Amino acid sequence: MPELFRVVVLIALAAIVVSLGSALYHLSRGTQQDSAKMARALTIRIVLSIALFALIMLAWYAGLITPHGVIPPHR
Repeated sequence: MPELFRVVVLIALAAIVVSLGSALYHLSRGTQQDSAKMARALTIRIVLSIALFALIMLAWYAGLITPHGVIPPHR
């Protein structure tokens, strides 16, 4: 199951980057229609980011992932 979770997270991250790239493309074109498309792409990016955060919290609650702290080196 953790492998499936890893794939889902990577797909979500890729979708976030694609949405951000789409917004950048529409920003560079600069027409009125592109402004609306840019706003839609940024809205999709925010929704994907919130969904990914919720998915990670659910996976942590379900025990699929476990948080760990940074272990300092022993001297």
